[in-house]
Amino acid sequence: MFAGIALLPMGCVRRRMTVRTNPPGATVSVDNQVVGTSPAATSFVYYGTREFRIEKDGYRTETIRKKIKAPWYQMPGIDFVAETLWPGEIRDERIIDVQLVPKTLEPTENLIERADSLRTQSRVGVVTAPPVR
Repeated sequence: MFAGIALLPMGCVRRRMTVRTNPPGATVSVDNQVVGTSPAATSFVYYGTREFRIEKDGYRTETIRKKIKAPWYQMPGIDFVAETLWPGEIRDERIIDVQLVPKTLEPTENLIERADSLRTQSRVGVVTAPPVR
């Protein structure tokens, strides 16, 4: 009898998150751990707020904090059934889409002009706030 119970398929919840970027090919980190190049996928164990960092040459680095909410079958009490007793596998797939923004470089003439202005102001003792971007 116990051998028959041991052979029954036991429950399992597979959690996976995939980060997709437009354009693809960005380096993706989740909670300060590099997971790969987009589209990048990784498994996860717990729900809650995660920090995603996306970097690509020529594009602004994006840091996104996203709350991943637990599905109904992961609520206390029900999760025991889903994790151990449910006959089969439950998949929880999360997709995070990120649109990358190209970096904008300030023209050299504007940079030199601003530097000369700051140099002149410092000679006469004027302190200015940095420009708002």
